[in-house]
This record gives sequence, structure tokens and C-alpha cells, in this order.
Amino acid sequence: MPRRSGLALLSASACLLLASFVSGLGSSCSEPLTTGQAEPGDPYWLQNIKHQGTSAFNPNTTYQVFRNVQDFGAKGDGVTDDTAAINAAMSEGYRCGYGCQSSTLTPAIVYFPPGEYLVSSAINTYYYTQMIGDARTPPALLASSNFTGLAVIDADPYVPNGGGAQWFINQDNFYRSVRNLVIDLRRMNATAPAIGIHWQVSQSTSLINVVVEMSQENGTQHQGLYMENGSGGFMGDIVFNGGKNGISVGNQQFTVRNITVNNAVVGINAPWSWGWTYQRVFINNCSVGFNLTTGGTTSATQTVGSEAIIDATVVNTPVFVQTTMASNGTLAGSIVLNNVNLNNVPVAVGVKGGKVVLEGSTAATTITSWAQGNVYKGNDGLPDFTQGYIEPPQKPWNIIDEQGNIFGKAHPQYPDYSLDQIVSVKSYGAVGDGHTDDTAALQNIFNMFAGCKLIFFDAGTYYITDTLYIPAGSQVAGEAWSVIQGGGAKFQDQSNPRVMIQAGAPWTNGVLEITDIIFSTVGPAPGAILVEWNVKQPWDQPGGAGMWDTYFRLGGAAGTKLQYAECPAGNLSPDCQAAFIALHLTQGSSAYLEGTWVWNADHDLDDPQGRQTSIFSGRGILSESFGPVWMIGTACKCAKLQTTTESHLLNAAEHCALYQYNLHGAQNHWIGFAQTETPYYQPVPPAPKPYSINPSYYDPVYNSSNPMAWAMYVQQSWDITVFGAGFYSFFQNYTQGCLANYTCQNGILNIDDQSTIMLYSISTVGATYQLTIGEQDIINEKYNRDGFQETFTAWSRW
Repeated sequence: MPRRSGLALLSASACLLLASFVSGLGSSCSEPLTTGQAEPGDPYWLQNIKHQGTSAFNPNTTYQVFRNVQDFGAKGDGVTDDTAAINAAMSEGYRCGYGCQSSTLTPAIVYFPPGEYLVSSAINTYYYTQMIGDARTPPALLASSNFTGLAVIDADPYVPNGGGAQWFINQDNFYRSVRNLVIDLRRMNATAPAIGIHWQVSQSTSLINVVVEMSQENGTQHQGLYMENGSGGFMGDIVFNGGKNGISVGNQQFTVRNITVNNAVVGINAPWSWGWTYQRVFINNCSVGFNLTTGGTTSATQTVGSEAIIDATVVNTPVFVQTTMASNGTLAGSIVLNNVNLNNVPVAVGVKGGKVVLEGSTAATTITSWAQGNVYKGNDGLPDFTQGYIEPPQKPWNIIDEQGNIFGKAHPQYPDYSLDQIVSVKSYGAVGDGHTDDTAALQNIFNMFAGCKLIFFDAGTYYITDTLYIPAGSQVAGEAWSVIQGGGAKFQDQSNPRVMIQAGAPWTNGVLEITDIIFSTVGPAPGAILVEWNVKQPWDQPGGAGMWDTYFRLGGAAGTKLQYAECPAGNLSPDCQAAFIALHLTQGSSAYLEGTWVWNADHDLDDPQGRQTSIFSGRGILSESFGPVWMIGTACKCAKLQTTTESHLLNAAEHCALYQYNLHGAQNHWIGFAQTETPYYQPVPPAPKPYSINPSYYDPVYNSSNPMAWAMYVQQSWDITVFGAGFYSFFQNYTQGCLANYTCQNGILNIDDQSTIMLYSISTVGATYQLTIGEQDIINEKYNRDGFQETFTAWSRW
């Protein structure tokens, strides 16, 4: 393909305005599905749909995926102690709990009908679990007055008398979601150390539509959410009322969209991080909005690395952002604030017990754009330490809402749909056993029902051997992360790559929503383009084309033929090639991606010892989209850094061979937080091996001085903002000596000399240069050491 000039891109983009609206409508459809038809008293459809989900590779053929807690004896009457019944629903079927590192064989939905469920001790959540309440009438979990345990919902329980040991490795604590629940701690004494959710998790996790109620009495010790470690992650549409801390969170990185904290002492307490992005924050009547522990600039003294906050409203709160230590003119905790509306907030940014860094107001005022940290411009590699105004992010008209905030869209759950508006793929011929070829059956279902039914993928693994076309107009929902898995001869030629899932035909418009699906392959599949995303949202439905809680898993799980037995660490077998590209956003597409995770497996999730694997995938996410594109809490990575604030332990892994994100000819993208890791085997073999350069997909060119994969590579792209990122390189050929002198790779983020892009809160690990322009070294990490990671606060071209 020839490279296009900026003028050509603008002309092509203008042509999109003339594109006809195309939305698929299946052969059985008389009219499109536009509104739900559930009656006011109907339960959420997930409760009563025929439950025929299975775990394809679990040897127990009667294993139960969907579990209604009332079927296990829970009453939900607010009086009966339902703890045992709920934990029975959670654990039934030899699921992965204490003593099990991980497993894909025992997925479950633990479902709560409307009601009030009294609990007297923790609900210990097992691996690969979705806790889902009725989306029409969210149920409540009531902590009893005599409650014992760390938290009402505990995602990583501590082992009693275990010396700090826990059920899971927190950086590998994948596949969890909690939705549509109210957690009420107010029956407990205000001074009790009550916690709503202990959420020490990693990628492929989410909290959605959750409310935590806490005591508002003086001296309250309640906390809505507690997180001391991990490597996340996404949470959104969450509310915390009362408490000592609305949330208290320490984790490598996280994205939070739409959080509200009312009447807490501290809204958000952060003891440490590498980088967090908060998008849409409401803080009302708290003493402090954000309390940030700062000052640590080494691994041994890790505190908050960076906080990026955009579109916040803070009311009747004396201090918006409070740091524990003054910066004293040097980087020791990066802060970026954009579009923060304050009303009766006298101190916008201040040091605890010290000076006011940024004045607020007892009236209404707005922080348009402000930062604390090292700011860079153009090709100047010397930092300008700033506590003040910085250039604000680019906000093209089509990535903001009517109020001028970055647009966000909640995970679609279709609460108003009736059962007759939903079709199950297993009821129409798909098998989902991981062996039967379901290509024709699934295509027939889309051909019949796209556009007029919600297409429900019952839990299972659906094997396909050719392209599955999902028309514009489709709405697709999985069950406990249903798997669509491509394999066979058509996906085995990297010189002739083939699309596995085609999301809309090229240059088509319409709604296309995908939730709770995993895309995967059966190896070898070096020619597989897992998803080619072509569809563009309707002009009047922002975010109408997107994916939520939907992941790309390449190897490392039962049924993939890419496990430890076939692909142990250190192998170079061509049979261990898993994909050509994970996700390709084409020119005519738009995409709203929330919580998307591309994972090229570094270890075998179904190996009892969790042993390491060497699996190879060519490319992560390639975007040529003219936009709008939102990437909210996305990650292209493989390995987990096992870390605490006291020590750092690493385990080995690999990642996509050429790049994790490649933006070519892209426009109007909002990205935050983005996370990557470089393959641990590189430079043996060096990039791009074992893949070849393919100019048709705008691959970077590599040479002996540049043998490592790029975290992000930006070419000829316009109006791009990265609002928080973590780009990590931990190894060279599975050794870690390079970490000591920051030489695991030379450059990790590259921008050409044409693209218009703004960068905020960028953290790196192991790279000598945090930014290169035209592959020329610009920002050296030595100026930006901010804990285990290195962080620069902002970069703009001008």
C-alpha cells in the first residue's frame, strides 16, 4: 500500500461523511432492534434465559457455569445469613481457589436476583468468576453487625496464619468482574475496619455499576475499596458513600472511568502507583479529594508515580489534591489535571501540613490544564520542571460529549431486553465444545438475526476454521467470557494473512457491540488476524461501535495447542506462532474499546505449576482509523511484574514481536491508560523474528541497532492524545541485568516528525530513551526516575 500524505488523509476522512448508512439486518428480521420490551416487573433476562453454557475442556461434562445463589439456598430477605449459600454457589464444582494458581476450566457466573443478602464473613471469590446482580434492580450485600473478615467481597484472600501468603499471585489474578451490586457496611460499628471490596487484581478485571455504602459518623474507619497491589485493570460507573476512604488503592496501573465519592473523609487515597488515569470524577463533601503519598524516587521508596485526572467535578471539599511531601522543584510524583471544576474547594493542590501549591476558591473555578513534573517540548531532551499550566490535550469534536468531557460509555448489559429479543447460539446449532467446527452454524445465526436480536454466546469455546463475518447492526454478549477460537490451514500462512473475525464490512456504518468475549487461536496460526474492525458508529450514537470486557488471549490455555507441553520457555518452534495481528482498526472504522487486553501468554494458565511458555505473536493493535477511537484502559502485554512497595520480583514472558500499538494514518484517538511489555526473549531472536516485515501493514523496519519491539509506534497520525501509559521492558533474553542500568532496550515509544500527538503521564521501565522522534533519541530516562518506573509528565511537539 502506498503511504498517504496528510492532505490525502483529510480528503479520505471527509469522504466518510458521504458514506451511506449500512446496518445489517438478518434474514429473519422484520425490523431492527431499537428498544427493550421487558415488562416493569420482569427480572433481568440473564436470570431466566436457558442456561446451557459449558466449559469446553473441563473433564466434568456436567460442570455448571451459571449459578443463581438462590438455587444454593440464599434467601435475600435481609434477615437470613446467606454467607454459606453464596460461598457454596461460588465454590461448587472443584473450582480454582486456594492452592490453585489459575485455571480456564472452571468459569462461573455467580448471579444475585433482587434482594438483600446478609453476610457475616467474606465472600471469597474464585478465579475466573463474574459476580453479577440483577441489572434492573441491583441487589444488596449487607455486612452483618458481627461481620468478620477482611472485606465483604475478597478477590485475593490472605491465608490465615500464612505469613502474608494469599490465594493468588496478585499480578496474575485475571478474569474477574463484579457488576450491579450494592455493598452496605453500615450495620457494622463505625470504628470497625470494614472494607466493601478487597480488589487486588490484574488485567481482564472490572468493577461495573457498584455502590458501596459506609458509615458517615465521626471517626469512621470504613473503606469502600481496598487494593494494596496488582497490575490492573479497569473499573467504571462506581459510587462510594461515606467512610474513611472512598477507595484506598495501590497498584502498578489502572484506569478509572466515572467514579463518585460522597461524604468520605478522603475520597481517593493512593499510597503507591506507577501510573493511574482517572476520567470523569465526582467528589462531594469530602475533607480531601485525592490523598497522594509522594516523595519516593527509587524502587525501595516507591510511592505514587503519576496521577492523571481529567473531567472532574469537586464540591465542598477543602483540598482537592494533597501530597504528603513537597516536590522542592524536582520530580517526586507526577500530577496532570485537566478540566477540573471546583466549587467551594479552597485548596486545589497542596502539601499536607505545608504550602498551597495551587489555590482553589470558595466560589466556582476551573483548572483548565495544570501539571507538576517534568515537561518536554519538541526535540529538546532537557526537562522543564513545572508546577503550573501546560498545553492541554487535543480534544477533537468527535471524542467529547455535549458538555466537552471525554466521552465514555458504560458496558452494555441490555437490562430492558425481554427474553424473546435474545437468541442463544447453542439453541441454533452452535456446539461450543472447542472441537466441532462452528463456523457455518455461527455465520448462519448472524445471517438470520443480526440487527434484530441480541446474540448470546452461551459459555463455551467456539472453534472456527474460516472468517466469521459479524455485520454492522449486531449486538453480541458472551457468558463468563465465551471463547471464539480460530484454527486450521487458512490461518497458517503469515505471507497471506487471513481475518478470523470481520467486524462489519469495510466502510460500513452501524451499531456493533461486543461484550464478554475472548478471541483466541489454535496453534500454529501465524497468519491469523484475530479481529479486523471495519464498522463505524452511527453519526448520532457515539460509542455505538465498540467492545467491553473483551480480550485477546494467545496461547497459554486449554485447547489452544499453545501450552507448556507444546511451547515451553526457550523454544523457537514455528508451531508456537499464535497470530499475525490481534486487532486491526481499518481506515473507515471507529471504535470504543474499554478494558481491552491483548495477552500473548507468558505462562500456562492450566498448568498446575504455572510454568513459563514461549509463544510468538507478530503484532498487537494496528490502527489506521480516521476515528473517533477511544482506548480506555487497554493493554498489550504478556508478563506480570511481581512487586510490592518493598521488593520487586520478576517472572519471565514474551510479547508481540514487532510492536504493541502501531498508529498509522490514524486520526482522533483518545488513549488512556495504555500498557505494554516487550518480549522477554528479545533480542534472541531480534525483532521482527520469527515474523517477516510486511509493508502492506506498515511494519516498522528493524536493524541490528534496534532489535526490540516497540511499545507504541506512531506514523503520519493526527489529533492523538495519550493520557497515561506504562511501557515496560524488563528483560533481555530472559535475563535482568539490563534493569540495573536501564538498558533493556534503547527506545520504546517512537513518533515520526509529522504526527500531531500529545503525551501525558508516560512511565517506562528498562528503556534508556523514553521517547524517540524519527527513531532519534530525545527523552533520556535519567531525568525522570520516579520509583521503580521513570515518568515524564508531558510532551508536546510545540
